Amino acid sequence: MKIQHIRNATLWLEYGGTTFLIDPMLSEQGANPPIINTENDRRNPLVTLPGAVEQWLSPNVILVTHLHPDHWDAAAISLLPNDLPLLCQEGDGDKLSKQGFEHISKISDSLTFNGVTITRTGGQHGTGEIGKLMGKVSGFVFQAEGEPVLYLAGDTIWCGEVKMALDAFKPEVTIVNAGGAQFVTGGHITMNEQNVVDLCEYAPSTKVIAVHMDAINHCLVTRDKLKAHLEKEELQDRVQLPEDGEWCYV
Repeated sequence: MKIQHIRNATLWLEYGGTTFLIDPMLSEQGANPPIINTENDRRNPLVTLPGAVEQWLSPNVILVTHLHPDHWDAAAISLLPNDLPLLCQEGDGDKLSKQGFEHISKISDSLTFNGVTITRTGGQHGTGEIGKLMGKVSGFVFQAEGEPVLYLAGDTIWCGEVKMALDAFKPEVTIVNAGGAQFVTGGHITMNEQNVVDLCEYAPSTKVIAVHMDAINHCLVTRDKLKAHLEKEELQDRVQLPEDGEWCYV
């Protein structure tokens, strides 16, 4: 298994002989407005892609965890070939079809693609009214012969659904969206520093890769903040914080 962190939650995953492009946000730096109801007005994405976009346009399959624009943007819709297989959570397929994509598979429980079994897991994209407004989100577990079990937690806080996935699948690698995204009101809607610590302590056998930082204006936990918190908790060796474009080999 090889994972390239492209930017934000966008990943290139080589797993079981298949290449996955996950949550593609392919816009040029500053092409999109700030996320509404946030504490700053910086345009998104905050940073450029770490290379020419063409290198990420020919995966075997696309996986979109949910349709928020920092995971599936107008640039991805226009640039990616619409005949590529596309995997999504149940409820998102109709919109993706209307956007022109021809080969959509909805994962309500699990499916197998090119010998890789992909199982949907739940999550909470925040709490209270904001959590409800953020809508349905999903994580996914990857399993294939000869590969470590990989858990992509998706846009979620530390919650019961994440614990259930860790208990059920005992992943060797867990990818978390750790930017501590937050609006002016309400709590964080993706994992913050303490959530990452909580996950590490709950599942000491999983290797953690933290992404979704330093790219969107409402993500207030930076790599530097998370690194400092992990060092304080003596967990810096448990969590990898890849830079944009960096590869993780497992």
